[in-house]
Amino acid sequence: MSLRTAQRASLVDQVIDQLKEQITSGSWHMNGKIPTETVLAEQLGVGRNTVREAVRALTHAGLLECRQGDGTYVRATSELSGAMLRRLRQAEQLEILEVRRALEVESARLAATRRTDEDIRRIEEALAERERAWDLDDPDYFVEADLAFHMAVAHATHNLVLIDLYEDFSAALRASITAAGTSLNKSYIPHDAIARAIAAGDAAAAERAGHACMEHILIALTEA
Repeated sequence: MSLRTAQRASLVDQVIDQLKEQITSGSWHMNGKIPTETVLAEQLGVGRNTVREAVRALTHAGLLECRQGDGTYVRATSELSGAMLRRLRQAEQLEILEVRRALEVESARLAATRRTDEDIRRIEEALAERERAWDLDDPDYFVEADLAFHMAVAHATHNLVLIDLYEDFSAALRASITAAGTSLNKSYIPHDAIARAIAAGDAAAAERAGHACMEHILIALTEA
């Protein structure tokens, strides 16, 4: 009995690893619906119970979300991201913004000292996209464009831990940016000062610019 249990657990673990690979590689997109249990069982050559256990494990880890009568969706790209998302669902908006400030101010400061020409190009492209999104008055588009700008800054730090942390924090940041936009009553917060300071290699100016942007949001939130 112990041997059969170990074999079965091993098979479930193999399926978990394969499903996780689909998520982390981007084959299954964030917020996208994954194939049905029946389809996965056929593709993997295993029973539906094995697939069900694997999906349940990934749901518990926060990577997937099962919606009764609808399907299963990707909600995070790593266990850390899933755990963080669960924790942040219980957090106050102000707490999330305070953490966001710490990450983004430090990202701007480090990016100014480590950016490459390619980093500068990506940041400038992301800034232009952010401004286009605002002009189009498309909230969803703007949230993604704003997040893409800050991700470009984070990548310019070349600090892999900070980059991974920011990516894992991104789900909560989407909600944070959306809430901030509502609180600000459509008041635009320019980010060009951050981009200029990074391009100029001025760490102090980048830090000040990043801090000023976040203070604007925090003040608006506390006064809302």
